[in-house]
Amino acid sequence: MIQLEDLTKTFDTPNGNVVAAEKVNMEVPTGEICILLGPSGCGKTTALKMINRLIPPTSGSIYLNGEDTGKLNDIELRRKIGYVIQQIGLFPNMTIEENISVVPKLLGWDMKRARTRAAELLDLVGLDPYQFLKRYPKELSGGQQQRVGVIRALAADPPVMLMDEPFGAIDPINREIIQDEFLKMQAELKKTIMFVSHDIDEAVKMGDKIAIFRAGKIEQYDSPDKILAHPANPFVADFVGTDRTLKRLRLVTAEDVVDAQAPVAARAMKVSDLREQLTVSGSRIAIVIGSDHRPEGFVTADEIAGASGKVSDFEHPLPAKVPVRADLRAVVSEMFANDTMWLACTDDNGRYAGVVTQPAVTAALRATYAGAAGGSA
Repeated sequence: MIQLEDLTKTFDTPNGNVVAAEKVNMEVPTGEICILLGPSGCGKTTALKMINRLIPPTSGSIYLNGEDTGKLNDIELRRKIGYVIQQIGLFPNMTIEENISVVPKLLGWDMKRARTRAAELLDLVGLDPYQFLKRYPKELSGGQQQRVGVIRALAADPPVMLMDEPFGAIDPINREIIQDEFLKMQAELKKTIMFVSHDIDEAVKMGDKIAIFRAGKIEQYDSPDKILAHPANPFVADFVGTDRTLKRLRLVTAEDVVDAQAPVAARAMKVSDLREQLTVSGSRIAIVIGSDHRPEGFVTADEIAGASGKVSDFEHPLPAKVPVRADLRAVVSEMFANDTMWLACTDDNGRYAGVVTQPAVTAALRATYAGAAGGSA
């Protein structure tokens, strides 16, 4: 959807020409999020703003869905692109409904259609249209304003969105919430998005691809997992951090590593029967489940060795449970907090889904390192 070919920007200064972006080449597939990442002054924002011509390119070409944007005037081009900035830029004298409807009105939409679209978009980001449509920006929190800024860029349903540090001014708790809402929205809308960020954790969470910039050039353009597991050079390795293996935990969910066949037992089960099941499976624990198939406790193989009676006689409370949708960062955190090397997992309905173990987490990380011979770990 977005293709940059030898995109270059040179600024004239009293001290001579300064190259802000030099022969930037990249392609962003339809429906993906690409994060532009790098230190201050590296050219990432310049590259972004050249796409909607807020900064005119010095040379090179930009294509949207195969169309050379150099043949479009500024108005035609910007109608195809939604734009979100950190400062939000809502009009203070307009209601939220009016703010969202600005571009649709310019495009000639009738008011009924524009209002319907505004209500749909508010609902999409978890804001009740009945409560927020007639409010003014000053009546919203910073996080709520930021959500409105994002959906305003979506109002005319553009195929491409450009976002310049859209969540940078939000406090960490609300930033996580807004990021999650945005990813839910993107899963439904499948927009093609180019997104400037200075936060490697945000880039890993949000991006399908990451472009690492330095001095106007792209040092590496790849998936977050590949960049973290196999940085292209020492600059990229240093930029993503020495804890890059821990950052990769965000990219894998418990569902990817859960053992759905781990032994389970009902409270009324004979321990002799469970002991045989544990011996066959080679497992050291069994999860005790209730009649509604929810995990409620556990039994260890050591404690029932040679014992008789029922499972309920040997049951211990679970140290913790995690949903299968949780990323491995959350899983490992729970393991450390509860001093355990395993956790029971639950599905969306709270029912037992299997067990995730520390060795399984380690194996998942090792798989990517083995995926590219010679890559730096």
